[in-house]
Amino acid sequence: MIRFQRAAPDKVVRSRRPAHPAIVSVEDFTRVQLKRKGKSAGGLQTARKTERAARATKHTYLFRGLIRCAVCKRKMEGSPRAHGMYYRCPARTLAPGSPALVDHPPTVYIREDPLLEAVNEWLGGLFHPRNRDRTVRMLVGSQEKMTPSSDHDQAERRLKDAEAKLKRFQAAVEAGIDPFALVEVINQAQAERAAARAELDNAPAPDDFTAADIYARLDSMTDVAEVLTGKRPEKLIEFYRDLELNLLYDNEKEAIDATASLRVNSACVRGGT
Repeated sequence: MIRFQRAAPDKVVRSRRPAHPAIVSVEDFTRVQLKRKGKSAGGLQTARKTERAARATKHTYLFRGLIRCAVCKRKMEGSPRAHGMYYRCPARTLAPGSPALVDHPPTVYIREDPLLEAVNEWLGGLFHPRNRDRTVRMLVGSQEKMTPSSDHDQAERRLKDAEAKLKRFQAAVEAGIDPFALVEVINQAQAERAAARAELDNAPAPDDFTAADIYARLDSMTDVAEVLTGKRPEKLIEFYRDLELNLLYDNEKEAIDATASLRVNSACVRGGT
């Protein structure tokens, strides 16, 4: 844990309504319902306030998209000021009724300068030649906490179960059951299938990697010390993203939980906090 101080519209041409209402297939109906649910339980208005999307900017945000507020778990947004760069998370952009509003301050702020110094000091220590062996041991040891094979098997079972349900529903429709009577259960089964597939796609490889694999990965990296000087901000930003750096800012404790991942042969090995 890292600690530090705190115009008028055009004329509309109306078209004549069709003589017969459009026929919507159950697959199209289900796809639309799933897309709406995916926006969040609160609907489109809530979805726009749940996660901030990237947008063009003239400023350089070193931690853009990498730092989240510990209260609401949303990404914090860059907020340039005359005396420095800050990252903020305003409560007013939360959806009305959000549970996070209970404990969320009006605005959570953190300045970039002390954050940059603390994060780079931590990363510099991890990758310093004198700490190389310790870092490799830590990365190898972190694999012991993971159970990818078990998680992988469970996800495969959930995928098979969801696909079996969908086949039964399809057979029921073909047998004459009103498809609209099955919309809710079909939605649920398709959502379960999509979640299982996503878990399988993102699951780490079941094989552990040796110290030699990680040493080879470290050897292939650029000069970390030079990058951490910040002389070339674009390289520093690229380095953060290559490490999958994640920062969680706790406003109450005035602390940052920092996590970095080192990929070996496309598998994720979790680093220290």
